[in-house]
Amino acid sequence: MKKLFLLLTFLTTLAITSCNSSSNKDMITHTVFFKLKHPKGSEAEKIFIEKAVALKSIPTVLNMTSVKEIGKKNDFEWGLTMQFKSQADYDTYSNHPDHVAFVENVWKKEVVDFMEIDYVVNIIK
Repeated sequence: MKKLFLLLTFLTTLAITSCNSSSNKDMITHTVFFKLKHPKGSEAEKIFIEKAVALKSIPTVLNMTSVKEIGKKNDFEWGLTMQFKSQADYDTYSNHPDHVAFVENVWKKEVVDFMEIDYVVNIIK
């Protein structure tokens, strides 16, 4: 239930702030919400977020944002959102050596729970 509420809240926000033109109907939004093993406010937490945000340097990443949960309706503490113009751009990011190294050497060691959602805007005519 908590994950569904989080998803609906995020999608509602995205719908309000997104342009629903057909030119970006294929744009992929990649989101991941997560909980770290590190204590809140710790230096380790800060370093993790800095490493995660550094992935925005991968050329196909658009509009990367790091968000911090403020509500009490789920157990996630942090989130990342980013967009890609196409599936090919998303695949390039997913397979990029910097992303692969981050997942293997940082993410898998420091994240205790997460939820990942990738989607395109649904334009109903």
